[in-house]
Amino acid sequence: MATYLYETIPSKPGDEPHTFEVQQSMKDAPLSKHPETGEPVRRVITGGFGFVRKGGDTPAPRAASSGGGCGSGCGCH
Repeated sequence: MATYLYETIPSKPGDEPHTFEVQQSMKDAPLSKHPETGEPVRRVITGGFGFVRKGGDTPAPRAASSGGGCGSGCGCH
């Protein structure tokens, strides 16, 4: 079982999302509603370090971003 981080999707501008963790199988579909309140939720993508090649043969370390997307313009918000 993996532990996934989720956050509620605020219904009003200015409301802060509530974060929580859920243990699920990797085969399970992501939650769409909070298991207790029924509020809409989204899974937060987290991770450690990966390696991205930036020309040449030397891998450049890349840290996960903390600001709602990877910052590369891929649209993963």
